[in-house]
Amino acid sequence: MRVDVPSSGGATQDTILAVNNIEVVYNHTVQVLRGLSLAVPRGQVVALLGSNGAGKSTTLKAISRLLELQNGEVTRGEIRFDGAPVARRPAHQLVRAGLFHVMEGRHVFEDLTVHENLVAATYALTGERAGAADFELVYEYFPRLYERRKGLAGYLSGGEQQMLAIGRALIARPKLMLLDEPSLGLSPVLVEEIFAIIARINAERGVSMLLVEQNASIALAVAHYGYILETGKVVIDNTAEKLAADPDVREFYLGVGSEGGARSFRDLKHYKRRKRWLS
Repeated sequence: MRVDVPSSGGATQDTILAVNNIEVVYNHTVQVLRGLSLAVPRGQVVALLGSNGAGKSTTLKAISRLLELQNGEVTRGEIRFDGAPVARRPAHQLVRAGLFHVMEGRHVFEDLTVHENLVAATYALTGERAGAADFELVYEYFPRLYERRKGLAGYLSGGEQQMLAIGRALIARPKLMLLDEPSLGLSPVLVEEIFAIIARINAERGVSMLLVEQNASIALAVAHYGYILETGKVVIDNTAEKLAADPDVREFYLGVGSEGGARSFRDLKHYKRRKRWLS
């Protein structure tokens, strides 16, 4: 599937998120990120791709300051959101500043109704309170949530819970959304529906997004730019269009036309050398 997204047109844009050469360690011993750098231009969608264990979710938790809940810490480098460093800023302050992390697994309040889940997200706002228009906006993007607004969130399907998780983020009026595996556990039809809405939110509301996904094809279909991680490092980055068309990315990451099932850029130099020997 190809979802239409607005082109940057080559214009220079300011950066809402800058991650500069960070290292992350868990339990003071296990290093997960090793000099990772990336940027999210304001108003764009950036995809962060990689296999399980590459460090994608850890990157999002480092940005949103949730690492401490898992005995993790940024031991080197700097992360800046909207021009200011995130170090020593509590997670709830970042949310109120406009950074909203939609975590893997949805994490809805199962014993609250759909509408009550949305109301709970209004506590992330400062100053002006959420109004009817905020809720109408969520229900416009997710009509299914409106139909189920009085039902308990625990009885929603996986796709509906993902819609609710994104809807809660919208209620908080985010400048930047961190989306962790929004396609996880969903049927192909629901995946297409969710990603089409993600593209709409970006195009219509101007919300910047850092999108973590294992479904590389659909992630690159909605993203403007992409980074591929392996073992805590960026191994390749480019515009989403160029990554999707790159023969090595297609063979080693998207699984198109691979020989012997190779999928790792760590083997790329060896693989290319082997092909030259055989030619």
